[in-house]
Amino acid sequence: MSSPRARTRASDLKACVRTPSPSGRRSRRQDIRTFATTTNTLLELRDWLVAEQVTLVVMEATGDYWRGAFYLLEDCLNVILVNAAHAKGLPGRKTDVADAAWLCQLGECGLLKASFVPPEPIRRLRDLTRYRSTLAAELGREAQRLEKELEDAGIKLSTVATDILGVSGRAMLTALIDGERDVHALAQMAKARMRPKIPALVEALTGNFGEHHAFLCRLHLERIDQLKAAIAELSARIEEEMRPFSQQLELLETIPGVGRATAEVIIAETGADMSRFRTAGHLASWAGVCPGHHESAGKHKSGRRRHGNRWLNGALGTAAMAASRTRATTYLGARYHRLVPRLGKKKALVAIEHSILTALTAVWHMLTDGVSYHDLGGDYFTRLDPERAMRRLSRQANALGFTVRFDPIEA
Repeated sequence: MSSPRARTRASDLKACVRTPSPSGRRSRRQDIRTFATTTNTLLELRDWLVAEQVTLVVMEATGDYWRGAFYLLEDCLNVILVNAAHAKGLPGRKTDVADAAWLCQLGECGLLKASFVPPEPIRRLRDLTRYRSTLAAELGREAQRLEKELEDAGIKLSTVATDILGVSGRAMLTALIDGERDVHALAQMAKARMRPKIPALVEALTGNFGEHHAFLCRLHLERIDQLKAAIAELSARIEEEMRPFSQQLELLETIPGVGRATAEVIIAETGADMSRFRTAGHLASWAGVCPGHHESAGKHKSGRRRHGNRWLNGALGTAAMAASRTRATTYLGARYHRLVPRLGKKKALVAIEHSILTALTAVWHMLTDGVSYHDLGGDYFTRLDPERAMRRLSRQANALGFTVRFDPIEA
């Protein structure tokens, strides 16, 4: 068996080929070469590997530099991508050449696990959804910069308006930039539910807004408009690319907290093919929403969650926060509020992310079996253990100085 490994960098890579020794002994011949990362040179690498009759190519996932070599080699060779953390070399032997030889030996012995590399259509979807997420985050940061500029001018619009970029807030900001300084005229631009807040708006709009602030706020608003336009264009393209997955999207949107954008991210990151994950637990482990294991000498130490897929984690976090606000109507909301007193808000949100992927409301089961979401209800835990619910109510009543007696309802 022979196995090369490419150590990629921005400008070059190291490739190692191990083949049986010509002498016939149980030894290996090792050949290490350096190749540039340009397309023509990578084609030379491919021809060399094919000529050497290589049966397995092992590549380390180093940033995004692995992509060019991987995509050129995967058409005619068996290529696997491995996590760098799974193939650490020995301390004191950290060079590109040593790394290439070390991974080559590990691959030959079958000690490496291939990472999930989706097919080309899913890779295109990933590029689109990830860029949209990046622009959405930048949009939020630009709005914060705008609010900071208003604070510098003494304008407290954010204390009155929930969204300073809404219809009313945008009209007031545009008027301020155009030179309007009459706070009463500005407050009268409030629309709909902002009308009762006009007295508070008069106070909030009184400040030291000058030409310097107007210049910067105009740039912030222009940048916000550009980002919104780019996000809208990306969303339209994503909708076209998502047409083959329309059924899966409909199933995912039935989960509490999972909207259209979140469902699109889940499809793009998992590939919608659950056969790659043996069980729902494997999907949760890959996503990084389950506790790690750290046991030594029979003692269990802190097992922090793995980093996982940060794009999927971000989408699941948004869905978990939305689901946590449905306490009275959904199982996920009831589970969140049940866990908060014991785990805290952050760990409870991670538990909800895990539930969305694997528990009774599992993405894995929905995409595997093609079934819709079935909610257990906000009163699931009360029905599961009614005596516990009664004890909790008794404790709360006793703390208020009351005594409670429970009598069954006659039919």
